[in-house]
Amino acid sequence: MTELPDFPWDSLAPLKERASSVATGDGLGLIDLSVGTPVDPTPEVVQDALRSAADAPGYPQTWGTPALREAVAGWFATRRGVPDVDPDGVMPTIGSKELVAWLPTLLGLGPGDVVGFPSAAYPTYDVGARLARATPRVVDGLAALGPLTPSTSPKLLWVNSPGNPTGKVLGVPHLAKVVAWARQHGVIVASDECYAELDWRTDRGTETAPTTPSILDPRVTGGSHEGLLCVYSLSKQSNLAGYRAAFVAGDPRLVRRVLEVRKHAGMIVPWPVQVAITAAVGDAAHVEAQKAVYAARRATLLAGVRAMGLQVTDSDAGLYLWVTAGEDAWVTLGRLAERGILAAPGTFYGPGGRQHVRIALTASDEQIEAAAARLTAG
Repeated sequence: MTELPDFPWDSLAPLKERASSVATGDGLGLIDLSVGTPVDPTPEVVQDALRSAADAPGYPQTWGTPALREAVAGWFATRRGVPDVDPDGVMPTIGSKELVAWLPTLLGLGPGDVVGFPSAAYPTYDVGARLARATPRVVDGLAALGPLTPSTSPKLLWVNSPGNPTGKVLGVPHLAKVVAWARQHGVIVASDECYAELDWRTDRGTETAPTTPSILDPRVTGGSHEGLLCVYSLSKQSNLAGYRAAFVAGDPRLVRRVLEVRKHAGMIVPWPVQVAITAAVGDAAHVEAQKAVYAARRATLLAGVRAMGLQVTDSDAGLYLWVTAGEDAWVTLGRLAERGILAAPGTFYGPGGRQHVRIALTASDEQIEAAAARLTAG
């Protein structure tokens, strides 16, 4: 049986109880900023699309409808500056976590193969390697790989930009270097980009040339998507976490390889959700509106965090503030719990987060304002 790490969120139970017992004076009780789960309504345009597809007696297409795949290709062109995505290289998935967890297995990796990922990273990269019985390996910078041998070279390398938990955005030169190196060594690169629409930097640029580059960006790829996959979720930008609405795009050869296994395994996105995905990627207005909501919450919470004396690092994009007090993460969490606030320790995300805490923006306006007031009051 595959040995998996303990589910980390269970370890927060004592802190949650402690934070829940605090008398805060604002009447809101515990403010949970530990998990990035959306709290705002699902956009009407998406709800309407889901309702329109409620009559779904037949089996849906594992590959996704042609309309969905073309809509996703169009989204890459208009929102990500990637005009050359082949609809044949697009496939919907049951949320992005499912694909992250099973991609090594779907690609045929197994014992003796290495899966690489950053030192501060989404834990499911590690879990996915273990499910495939491959070897998980932290890779911070290509130089860290050292001399490559069959037992040390990764078969699959995860890139995460904007990063979870750090919010760091990787630029075109960095991504291009990764792609060139991977192609030289026969490594598949999978890029998890689900926060790309939530870039907080002031130099974002235009809609056709955003400053949050994709691994599929022609400036990165040289015009070929060979060996590359982009994983994307609509949970964050469109409040669709409950829909499990996501997709993978890139090298058609790799997508077909994954598709064949998914057909056998029955890993199919329901037809109504496929229709909802098509509607969501075709409507930019709701994304811009939701981004404005998060921008306001971020500004409010940022002021409170700094008033408490916490240093914000990276956090250029995404739904989190990556903060440190220069102390053990659990000590910082304890101080937040004394204010009735629950956050996540950086240790959940690997050795790079020992002195960091991740604070989510996913709470109501009232809760974010109250959290900032508690942090400011000390």
